[in-house]
Amino acid sequence: MGLIKKIWLFYYDGFRSMTVGRTLWIVIIIKLFIIFAILRVFLFRPALSEYGSEEEKAEAVIENLVGNDNRP
Repeated sequence: MGLIKKIWLFYYDGFRSMTVGRTLWIVIIIKLFIIFAILRVFLFRPALSEYGSEEEKAEAVIENLVGNDNRP
């Protein structure tokens, strides 16, 4: 048997025979879904969506990084 097949069978058998661990993995997957799918929609909006052109976006990034004091 190849090494990859042995590793696959090791993990496959381990996940198939666990009882409490399966419930914990379901909880972890649900939490990751909530974090990445639901919270992203409601809390994180695209920061540069209010600017139209690429020049306006570049100017906004420069202003946020450098600040208005260093602009000529």
